[in-house]
Amino acid sequence: MFTINQIKEIHSKVKSGADFPQYIQNLIVLGLTSYEHYVYDGHTKYVGKDNFQIESEAKYASLAISEEGNVEKLKYALKIHQAGETDYFTFCKQSAEAGVEKWKVDMQEMTCIYYDKQDITMVIEKIPSL
Repeated sequence: MFTINQIKEIHSKVKSGADFPQYIQNLIVLGLTSYEHYVYDGHTKYVGKDNFQIESEAKYASLAISEEGNVEKLKYALKIHQAGETDYFTFCKQSAEAGVEKWKVDMQEMTCIYYDKQDITMVIEKIPSL
């Protein structure tokens, strides 16, 4: 079992998208199997073995999510975030502007999938290995 405080400790070491692969590896060691991050307020549902689940509180005031998904805007936001050019909150704002409702990270498949408000897949990314 893991706690929100343990996850927060791991997350506190993330400075940009460039740190994401190490972040995921640390969550795997902690026992997570997946999580869903909701862009509108930053809360996250974490899942571990035996379907153990916990949920974080909102991280920021609500963001408006664009009604239509814009894959090109999202790809650009991902590109600059992964290059370390934006922080977490900037990426969340850019994701909201691109129409991202949530993203799901699957540690078993090593993917991150971005969904729009209609729960339609916008982008599937393979999480790079270290």
